[in-house]
Amino acid sequence: MLVWVCGVAAAEPSLQEQQRQAIAARKAQVLAMQQLGEKLFFDPGLSGSKAISCSSCHQPALAFSSPVALMPGGPRLQQLGNRAVPSLGYSQNIPAFTEHFFENDGNDSIDNGATGGLTWDGRVDRAKDQALIPLFAANEMAAGSNQSLAAAIQAAPYWPRMQTLFSPAQLASDQDIVRRVTDSLAAYLHSPLFYPYTSKFDAIEKGQAQFTDQEQRGFALFNDPAKGNCVSCHFSSRDASGSPPKFSDYGMIGLGLPRNDAIAENRDPAFYDLGLCGPYRKDLTDKPQYCGLFRTPSLRNVALRKHFFHNGAITSLHDAIAFYATRDTHPERWYPVGADGQVQKFNDLPKKYWKNINMDPPFGGKPGDLPALSEQDISDIEAFLGTLTDGYQP
Repeated sequence: MLVWVCGVAAAEPSLQEQQRQAIAARKAQVLAMQQLGEKLFFDPGLSGSKAISCSSCHQPALAFSSPVALMPGGPRLQQLGNRAVPSLGYSQNIPAFTEHFFENDGNDSIDNGATGGLTWDGRVDRAKDQALIPLFAANEMAAGSNQSLAAAIQAAPYWPRMQTLFSPAQLASDQDIVRRVTDSLAAYLHSPLFYPYTSKFDAIEKGQAQFTDQEQRGFALFNDPAKGNCVSCHFSSRDASGSPPKFSDYGMIGLGLPRNDAIAENRDPAFYDLGLCGPYRKDLTDKPQYCGLFRTPSLRNVALRKHFFHNGAITSLHDAIAFYATRDTHPERWYPVGADGQVQKFNDLPKKYWKNINMDPPFGGKPGDLPALSEQDISDIEAFLGTLTDGYQP
């Protein structure tokens, strides 16, 4: 087909050229949304208090995690979160939640059980839906309503940019504006900044660096099923696609953690955060086999974190590793001891759900037994985990 340009016949672009142009336009759109998402991520004006932004809890210097487990939020910053702030790094490959997960490795005979989803209980699958949770949570950013958040956006200096980036129909209502906000935040969360793969471990895989002796010992312990056995949940090899290891299988697991009394809801002795089966996730409350289970996080950049596990009860990486090794052999180290001298083990989960608690190595053993990991072993694993921190310079 021909078209006339200034009186001269010109051929329409080929189908291949049209596709190339469409891809280029889409890439430009995504880049613009990522740039807008960055502005939104750092804007305290989105919060009810006008004092905290997404970046207040997800700080880039801490691998998009927080300096304390329970960050203050709410309209007057007088309320604490009810779960530990998770890292937002390396979340782009987390699969959608399913109760029956099969590895993409050509073998579909092994059902890995409940896996995936975002947040500690996997209750949303898309980053744009995840963003809505802290934006409107009364004890987090407390934005109020679609109307109040849309008003804050329209008063922001980047509002004119939004008007050029999206059509009038896409910004026609308060709800539409909020949708464009979460779309843009999701685009930012999926930018390479959140998954750079620039750790020493990655350099070693490329042949650009070597483990120290201690790091090498730690890596061996990490992979040893009779010792650390960390690899059973935190995969340390490339997957079927050949992409670098994420150091998580994204599966759901119950660890029997000690109760964190700093969580406001825990002042009620009858309250329990049961993960997949409630109280924040609502669709699996009738499945007791999921009570006490939470999603396994990636261990990339774990050495930068200041708190661990879903309730933030443990606040050092060394202790997090030691918990696995000594939870059952030295429970008094982790749980309160009653007036009768009995250790109140698994005090953050009703006894009827204790059967859901993982007992694979290095867990197991009786009080007084020798732990599966020595103090030196724990230090060696900690040294290895330090190689997963991004920003390494060979």
